[in-house]
Amino acid sequence: MSVNVTGIRIPDSKMAHEATEFIRDTESDLLFNHSSRVYYWGALAGQQRGLKVDNELLYIGCMFHDIGLTHEHCSCDKRFEVDGANAARDFLQGYGISTHDIDKVWTAIALHTTPGIPEFMAPEIALVTAGVEMDVLGIGYEYFADEQIDAVTSRYPRPAAFKEEIIQAFYDGIRHKPDTTFGNVKADVIKDKQPEFSPLNFCSVIRQSRWQG
Repeated sequence: MSVNVTGIRIPDSKMAHEATEFIRDTESDLLFNHSSRVYYWGALAGQQRGLKVDNELLYIGCMFHDIGLTHEHCSCDKRFEVDGANAARDFLQGYGISTHDIDKVWTAIALHTTPGIPEFMAPEIALVTAGVEMDVLGIGYEYFADEQIDAVTSRYPRPAAFKEEIIQAFYDGIRHKPDTTFGNVKADVIKDKQPEFSPLNFCSVIRQSRWQG
């Protein structure tokens, strides 16, 4: 039986249980608890917005969204978001999930660090990003009751130093492939830890292309 936290339950299915075990065994406590909280913030945001959501797909998206930061699921040449999306796709294919639903989860994870787009897409996509933005950036914090925040963080603790610890976790997961941060927020993470880092510049790429004129 899944535990009820502030009116939200983790889906009580074989797939959800095995996803929980998989992420717990693969991620650090910091990332596991973060991903778990992201699910609750996302599901609660769905209630606030009156959205009809497949909570099982939302749960998988939330739990897998940062697995691309781990050594086991990190490529040398792809954005960590794509690595996580690919890991979720591989996991879901073992449960007879439709291609359409797998694509939804893949997209939710791949776009979770690309603000301004997911909110206009399917609820499962929009709410993964909403959950991440609440837990990491505090976006929408004012829309959650103190009782909800206390209930979720009691079950899945948010350390006092979480802000610096999550920035470090992001850095540790992407430091070896800084070029994959071009055009996304993780370039800020590299720059924060390596002040000498000079990220690719969009205008420079245009000017240095082989086209004349």
